[in-house]
Amino acid sequence: MQLSLNPWITSPAADVEEDTPSVHVPPAAAISTPLRGMVAPDTADRLSSREMSGAAALWIIGSHGGAGESRIADLLHGARPTGHAWPVLQDGSKPRVLLVCRADMRGLTSAQSALTQWASGAAPEVELIGLAVLADAPGKTPKALRDFAAIAGGGAPRLWILPWVEAWRHGNPTTPPPASQYQRFLTDIAALATETTPKH
Repeated sequence: MQLSLNPWITSPAADVEEDTPSVHVPPAAAISTPLRGMVAPDTADRLSSREMSGAAALWIIGSHGGAGESRIADLLHGARPTGHAWPVLQDGSKPRVLLVCRADMRGLTSAQSALTQWASGAAPEVELIGLAVLADAPGKTPKALRDFAAIAGGGAPRLWILPWVEAWRHGNPTTPPPASQYQRFLTDIAALATETTPKH
């Protein structure tokens, strides 16, 4: 797994593999709230909004069909998928959300549009904690797609790049994958999801 901040604002750090998850919560990049002057994407390229009933510690938004929204929600305690839409809560509070996509061109492009929508203020008010990019196939992701993931993810407060999980093709396990990349991701998300609830 690679966790990175905005590549245009922060200096790249060498990838360091860790055997045990860290309890350190990764800080948000400079882009942590919508930006004044950002142009919203075309209406056709925006995610819709959906009123959600009930509560969740974290809402998982897939930027496209097949993004892994339900899979990631299953792995995270207290998380719920939104059905590829920005959640609007009935009590008017600001939901905490994680955007997810696949590491193919369609997925990354849709994530970039969703992040542009959020950054422009065209999305409902949410607390976006970051973008998780899930591998779309076994093996190494092509360099062009890795580079585009870094560019698209630069529009999110945090970016996690997650590897392929072969076991998911053969069943429906809800236990976390043993890969250290996922362990670190789940530790980070659990810490971020349980931070003090944002003010309304």
